[in-house]
Amino acid sequence: MKIKIGFGFDVHQLKEGYAFWLGGIEITHYKGAVGHSDADVLIHAICDALLGAANLRDIGYHFSDKSDEFKGIDSKILLKRTVDLIKNKGFSISNIDSTICLQKPKIAAFIPEMQKILAKVIEIDTDDISIKATTTEKLGFEGREEGISAYAVVLIQK
Repeated sequence: MKIKIGFGFDVHQLKEGYAFWLGGIEITHYKGAVGHSDADVLIHAICDALLGAANLRDIGYHFSDKSDEFKGIDSKILLKRTVDLIKNKGFSISNIDSTICLQKPKIAAFIPEMQKILAKVIEIDTDDISIKATTTEKLGFEGREEGISAYAVVLIQK
């Protein structure tokens, strides 16, 4: 058996008037993430971690922000395509551990729904997807509510 670990990171600016997509769900908030797609920072970090673990480059390589095909796309579609790339290379996904950094809104109540949606797209058990959230104690761009970031670590096996 071959086991590989991948790490992913993503960041998006937050602005008023944009939808706030996180972990595959839309959360009501006065600010949303700005990006070429729906700007779901958690899914993008997970995609990068999966692609990195399988040595398949990064999310920008596969889903360019220069392509109209991906303009406004639901990031769950990008995640599904990423999972297909992993499977086509002979890997299965063991688990995902992630952390979201943002000051507001508080998202603890949304985590079970995110896990359920992501598990369905990835085709793994919800118990194999850890999602944590932290503030930055009002420090940095996350603390000033200018942006949001997410980190993800994945374990895949062949």
